[in-house]
Amino acid sequence: MAVCASFPPIGAWPAAIVGFALLAWALNDPTTVVGGMGLGFVFGLFFYLPLLPWTGIFVGSMPWVALSMMCALFPALFGFVAVVLRPLPGWPVWWASCWVTAEWLKSAVPFGGFPWGVVGFGQADGPLAPYARIGGVTLVSFVVVLAGFLGFAVVIRITARRDSHADGVAWRAAAGLLLLGTGAIASGVLVRQQNTGETSPGLTVAAIQGNVPRLGLDFNAQRRAVLANHVEMTKRLARDVAAGATDRPQLVIWPENSSDVDPLVDATAATQISSAAQAVAAPVVVGAVLAGPVEAGRRQTTTNSVIVWSPDSGPGQRHDKKILQPFGEYLPMRDFFRFFSAYADRAGNFVPGGGAGVVQAAGVTVGVATCWELVFDRAPRDAVRNGAQVLVVPSNNATFNESMSRQQLAFAKIRAIEHDRPVVVAATTGISAIIEPDGTVTDETEFFEAGYLVDAVTPTATASPATRWAPSVQALLLAVTVGAVAAVAMKRRGARTVSEEGRAGDDQER
Repeated sequence: MAVCASFPPIGAWPAAIVGFALLAWALNDPTTVVGGMGLGFVFGLFFYLPLLPWTGIFVGSMPWVALSMMCALFPALFGFVAVVLRPLPGWPVWWASCWVTAEWLKSAVPFGGFPWGVVGFGQADGPLAPYARIGGVTLVSFVVVLAGFLGFAVVIRITARRDSHADGVAWRAAAGLLLLGTGAIASGVLVRQQNTGETSPGLTVAAIQGNVPRLGLDFNAQRRAVLANHVEMTKRLARDVAAGATDRPQLVIWPENSSDVDPLVDATAATQISSAAQAVAAPVVVGAVLAGPVEAGRRQTTTNSVIVWSPDSGPGQRHDKKILQPFGEYLPMRDFFRFFSAYADRAGNFVPGGGAGVVQAAGVTVGVATCWELVFDRAPRDAVRNGAQVLVVPSNNATFNESMSRQQLAFAKIRAIEHDRPVVVAATTGISAIIEPDGTVTDETEFFEAGYLVDAVTPTATASPATRWAPSVQALLLAVTVGAVAAVAMKRRGARTVSEEGRAGDDQER
């Protein structure tokens, strides 16, 4: 629960360190590997159940509880391995690498993975967040978890010493812990620096939050009203520009699902979007649902797309969402899961796109991570590696609540730091925001409230260390975990061999 408190809406970043110190306390007592697995599972339940209740707001408690239990299996796996690794000297390091390895596994399986709840995301507003610029969110998680385990290691070292020098040992240990913590925070602050590499001239961007008529799963039934809301909000921005109340944007970002009416086949929708782009005299990045072919024996397929809509020539380049949300945009094993929930058939029939994750607009290369894609490391990284100078996150939170939106905003802050890029979040119901490369939010909207944001950002072309090396950091920590487990296995095998040789010698003597 302490680790959960490090995430929004509470956002108490030090709580995660305390939580992992307490987890180490639980796993420190003599227990079997099965006991370690059980403790890890309980830890996972009390972490994920209060973190993810927004997943069941409109579909009931069963999906929420089932998802939380599935996520808890990965801390259970950590607990199993942690007990195995406990006899090794330097166990806090091996445990921390093991935790990060479990997070990596959870981000990959099942059904493409569920990275929501990666510990590093809870540090978006803390002094350890800048480590993301060096090694991505993986390194942030490792530093946080290691800090908790080292803290507990110091405590047990103090309490274990009861001789005449106990007070001196305690003071030295406390001083060492203080020095370690201060050094970690100070180094994080030093990493948080403005980009000094190649930048482009400033770009004035606008994020439009048109809102939806009401929350709920049936918001798609109101798709024309949602489109009209975003058209009207963009025209309101244009009127304010004409009145001198705000700067003229060079690029306008609409949210995911801002046009669930396919504007490539619906002339009315296309006319509305064109009128908004012409009013503001800038290209509009439109989140649209596009109709695809009808597959044999199935419903019509669709793509969740982002289209650059020019005020002069209409639709241009587009990004089709590549990482789709299971049980939302599509339903894996549909025939099986419809037995467990009446909402199963409400899941979409979206198909993933391809491409480089970037579009050209307003003279810059714009990287797109549409909503769910943001939480996966590879989506923003691929966009930046393919030339993205600015990252945009079109999102639709209409079926969730403000807690979910606050958590997603924290993810966007980490991505800004990780790739040293400005990030623009545009959400249907909020929270929309404009984020500097150091993770600072310059402006944001309220949840479930129509509005717009306008601000200048600086497109950046230089790759951060994390953009280049974060996958290597993850691979290194995976190798450390495997190596530690192999070391324990070899140690136990050697001990058994010595024991067997000893028994054979005793038999021979007898």
